[in-house]
Amino acid sequence: MPSPRYPAAELVRYAADLFRAAGCDGDKPDVIAAGLVEADLLGHTTHGLQLAPAYLAELRDGTMTPTGAPEVVADRGAAVTWDGRRLPGVWLAAAAVDLACDRAAAHGVGTVVVRNSHHIGCLAAFLQRATDRGFLVQIASSDPAVATVAPFGGRTPVFTPDPLAVGIPTDGDPILIDVSASITTNGMANRLAKEGGRFPGAWAIDAAGHPSDDPAVLSTKPPGTLLPVGGLDHGHKGYGLALLVEALTQGLGGAGRSAKPERWGASVFVQATDPAAFGGAAEFRRETGWLAEACRAAAPAPGVEAVRLPGERGLARKRSALAAGVELYAGILDALAPHAARLGVAPPAGAS
Repeated sequence: MPSPRYPAAELVRYAADLFRAAGCDGDKPDVIAAGLVEADLLGHTTHGLQLAPAYLAELRDGTMTPTGAPEVVADRGAAVTWDGRRLPGVWLAAAAVDLACDRAAAHGVGTVVVRNSHHIGCLAAFLQRATDRGFLVQIASSDPAVATVAPFGGRTPVFTPDPLAVGIPTDGDPILIDVSASITTNGMANRLAKEGGRFPGAWAIDAAGHPSDDPAVLSTKPPGTLLPVGGLDHGHKGYGLALLVEALTQGLGGAGRSAKPERWGASVFVQATDPAAFGGAAEFRRETGWLAEACRAAAPAPGVEAVRLPGERGLARKRSALAAGVELYAGILDALAPHAARLGVAPPAGAS
């Protein structure tokens, strides 16, 4: 029996009502809801509405701030630093992208760094806020309270998966890159562990440093760790990327692991670039469009139907889901049901 599908607008309504009833003020409920559903539309199901129950629990327990604005720590025009005051990270990240684009329009490049944010969800979900305006955007995130990834050559966890996302406008669809410094994410590892699944390969090491495909090694005492991108062979590449992300987020934000924070959260780096301030907006799209087409036209390797661009499959999923409804990963609505009952929010309608 196929899983039910829900209109995207109805899922956004449901999530927004939940966050509004949980005490979030202003446009926060709508922005959070849209950001989480956007992740599901793009196929990032571990970072979409699956996160909503945990966020609602944090609001209930007082570990996420529901109201107010970030504190401006520094503002030099093209460079802004916020203290996020543990406000909802999805809302903060969306606001940071918008501000970075506004500053890029004025200065050519706009950078916003956020410290003390709550978790920001799926980085890819924010990219089109910038690419729709014609801007190149880079977003990075880390959590200074969590360590699940070892540096290359080590077996002690130091980093989070440290994702980095990039949105590149072209003369057609944007290129949407969303990668991590580790082979996989904590969200996927947790899902597999809960379901009794295994990684497709040796994506982790146990506490003794032995390669493992078992996500459960991350929760042993002492814990194992995820491997950086490149694994046991070329993990220095992911290790280098993690160092960059930690420096861009916690280093530039001036707050991070050295303070030994204990609460789930995020440090965030957002940078928007206006191509019009450089070689020209039309010229930029011409070059990126040519590059995109050259990649698609490349002869496929054996067993590959065609070369795809990053984000191409996600955008196709999004178009399909907007037309036919969103098929949520199993268990997501069940996990939200107790919060909906507690807050008096009607479940989503229109399942097909």
